[in-house]
Amino acid sequence: MRMTKTLSLIAMLSLAGTAAWAQKSAVQSIEEYRLMLQDGNPADLFEAKGEALWKQKRGPKNASLEQCDLGKGPGVFKGAFVELPRFFADTNRVQDMESRLLTCMETLQGLNAAEIAKTPFGRGEQNNVTALATWLAAESKDKKFNLSQSHAQEKVFYEVGKRLFFQRGGAHDFSCASCHGQDNTRIRLQDLPNLTKNPGDGVGFAAWPAYRVSNGQMWGMQQRLNDCYRQQRFPYPGFGSDATIALGVYLGVNSKGSVSIAPAIKR
Repeated sequence: MRMTKTLSLIAMLSLAGTAAWAQKSAVQSIEEYRLMLQDGNPADLFEAKGEALWKQKRGPKNASLEQCDLGKGPGVFKGAFVELPRFFADTNRVQDMESRLLTCMETLQGLNAAEIAKTPFGRGEQNNVTALATWLAAESKDKKFNLSQSHAQEKVFYEVGKRLFFQRGGAHDFSCASCHGQDNTRIRLQDLPNLTKNPGDGVGFAAWPAYRVSNGQMWGMQQRLNDCYRQQRFPYPGFGSDATIALGVYLGVNSKGSVSIAPAIKR
């Protein structure tokens, strides 16, 4: 009887070990798949489009975006991505990359920022904003995130973003923290990073904009956050809203020192 129980226990442990190995192997396979695709990441096409749009004279004012101030002075774009969102004195707002691009498109080119913000993702000028954000992110690739918390509004946005991250609601009583508030969790064999602390290089905030293989789309951080709200069964927030930017501040400050791999490639 004792021998039978011992053999049964060994068999159970063996099966558990096999299952754990299979699950780990599946996760590793996904990572290997991403690495293989990275050399031909379709985000490269959006980068090229974004660079061309930055230099192209467009809009009622027939001007380029080459004098756009992303926080490091007019026309300086290298390293700007890893310092956003941040406070801008000219708008008296904390802005992320995408909302700041809208400001420049309106002030420099004469385009209607409010109308662009209302345009559905993946269409018209929204596509151009995503392409621009993709190229600007690429110009800061391998740099470390270093978001400012020196201005009072930046500190307020961090605290608001933190509260929003843990706010539960919607039909399923979800919050951002439901998926990203603890270690060692996954969904559909995909790891869910803990975003309440620094998740590490190229993880979470440090991986967007990213190309989504599953739907063949390029997503910026605004669309990523919108989709998180959709999955929580919340109403969509407005494009460039204070709520989404506050979440960006919270995630970005938590990622301080992490290396950006954006534009990345995702499931």
